[in-house]
Amino acid sequence: MKRRDFIRNSICAGLGAAASSGAIFDLQKILAATKLSANFTDYKALVCLFMYGGNDGDNTLVPRGAGYNSYAAQRTGLAIPLNEILPITPLSSDGREWGFHPRFTEMQNLFDQGKVAVLGNVGPLAAPTTRTQFQNGSVPLPLNLFSHNDQQVQWQTSVPDSITTATGWAGRMADLMRSSNGTWQNFTSISLGGANTVNTGAETTVYHVSQQGTIGLSNYDDNPNTTDLKSQAINQILALNNINEFENEFRDINTRSINSNRVIRQALAATQPITTVFPDTNLGRQLKMIARLISARNNLSLQRQVFFCEIGGFDTHGEQVATQPNLLQELSQAVGAFYAATGELGLADKVTTYTASDFGRSYRINGSGTDHGWGNNHFIIGGAVRGKQIYGQMPVLQINGPNDTWDNGRWIPTTSTDAYAATLARWFGATNANFQTILPNLTRFPSSDLGFMNVITPVKSRVGQKIE
Repeated sequence: MKRRDFIRNSICAGLGAAASSGAIFDLQKILAATKLSANFTDYKALVCLFMYGGNDGDNTLVPRGAGYNSYAAQRTGLAIPLNEILPITPLSSDGREWGFHPRFTEMQNLFDQGKVAVLGNVGPLAAPTTRTQFQNGSVPLPLNLFSHNDQQVQWQTSVPDSITTATGWAGRMADLMRSSNGTWQNFTSISLGGANTVNTGAETTVYHVSQQGTIGLSNYDDNPNTTDLKSQAINQILALNNINEFENEFRDINTRSINSNRVIRQALAATQPITTVFPDTNLGRQLKMIARLISARNNLSLQRQVFFCEIGGFDTHGEQVATQPNLLQELSQAVGAFYAATGELGLADKVTTYTASDFGRSYRINGSGTDHGWGNNHFIIGGAVRGKQIYGQMPVLQINGPNDTWDNGRWIPTTSTDAYAATLARWFGATNANFQTILPNLTRFPSSDLGFMNVITPVKSRVGQKIE
């Protein structure tokens, strides 16, 4: 990196952090909250599976029975044939019948086993919103609705009415709990899917790992006794104590990176191979590496971790029939294998995967595809999930109906991302006292527990402190 580039990037990072703390999240408040966090006696991992582009939830969870004819009439050309829909039978019902997309075979099996829950019509909200309120503009709305970039960020920050929030809700939660990971707190947040906001905190940075393993310096031998001259030269440079603060920070970052790479590589090498067979797909390889990283938890004395993986291609303005089925099949097969791997590790009830996406898509079609929507259906997978159930309130699937924004079938969410995140966070170990930091807008909504998780979190309090 050139010196001027390094200085420019450092200044931009500093300004970004300052804007974030000035807007909502003050670093000192987060640090104060961290001192109240619990020491956990178990391990838990939360895995965000982000579907970039905006998955069409209305063709993922599909109406059957009396609702099918209306669905088929309004989605001519995109409607899934009735005899191909994979039926599901939730434990309770709103009177309508539902099924999964034909390529969701593994997800159907897990749903039937009670290991998958559906959350209907969830999305970013600045406040509870009805059709009348939306059309009258009488309640605040998320900024730049229907925009890919903005909605991706809002899903991940759970602060839809601010553009200055630089941290994600899971990252803020990780800030509160990272101390439970002792020496290797920098492995609290790990991404297999590139940069993301959801797992980024004020203190918690995202550690990036490739599908093949750790990412180190090219042609560098991190053995302290290396005889490689280039590696020795790098070590000598990193050992310098410079007057310039930028140089010292650059040195410290690289040193931490080298040490982390060596430690996690050695931890992975010490684990037993996972025998579960994963599909050789982009998402399959990501989730296989996450399973391997989880298997190394004891070698690093880790108790709480948040992971991120992704699958793209869901922006189906055209050719949706040719595109979405393959993506859903890749997701279903990879998630099925990942759940099996957590069972192999004896951690099926300690690892929860949840899906997210930019937004849903319009119910009205635009030829061979759909436009950007708002509310969407999502999935929670794991042994601690109260599965075989649809949670939240499914929309009325009617253009110009009570859940439509105008006349395009863009469903106004009936459940906020705040409530979605809070239910996951409570399972992860967050207490009521933590939610002001993790989800500052949560009090705007009627519920902080949607009921789709079994919440039993063993903790031991620090001396003189009460843990809820």
